[in-house]
Amino acid sequence: MNGAIRAVLFDLDGTLADTAPDMARTVNAMREARRLPPVSIDVVRPHVSKGARGMIGAAFGVGPEDAQFPAMREEFLAVYADNLCVDTRLFPEMDELLGRLEDGGLAWGVVTNKFEHLARSVIDGLGLASRAAVLVGGDTCARAKPFPDPLLHAAERLALRPASILYVGDDERDVQAARAAGMPVVAAGYGYLGDGPGPARWGADGVVGSPAEIARWAGL
Repeated sequence: MNGAIRAVLFDLDGTLADTAPDMARTVNAMREARRLPPVSIDVVRPHVSKGARGMIGAAFGVGPEDAQFPAMREEFLAVYADNLCVDTRLFPEMDELLGRLEDGGLAWGVVTNKFEHLARSVIDGLGLASRAAVLVGGDTCARAKPFPDPLLHAAERLALRPASILYVGDDERDVQAARAAGMPVVAAGYGYLGDGPGPARWGADGVVGSPAEIARWAGL
């Protein structure tokens, strides 16, 4: 597989960047407005990859089936839009990895379920806008991950066969989407991982403990 890889695509939250501090900041601003005490980042961190749904569920115990969820979701998105890159940072070793990919002639990009305009703002805030070859958000295509549509769209934008693109993600649906798209995939064991079965059970080609380990899977 290694010799055939020509590009690497990353999930955003929990894979490329540690966005948990600003996601926690958002739900705690909502809690403060309700005169509730803040929740620890450790409480919400495992749910960051599930976006607003996961964060609202973790911080308030409110799910999509509850009547107040739609309004809370809109509130979350509005507050988060003002707190996108306060404490969000690339994971340690990630910037070095991106440099190695670029030096090795491999394109890289982002495929996330975060709304595209929010994802672009995060990428801009991290200073990566001119370096990412492609960015696909959760609303870019008709269907988001775990469907393969966003990954196939990214492959088309890159003008590469899916089999020549490595996908990296920290959620089981990332693996499901990559498998459906025909892409090799590794799980980011350093990411948020959710509260279900561990990444060793997701069916990925491998699990990496740090961004530096991704280089080997990319053939570098």
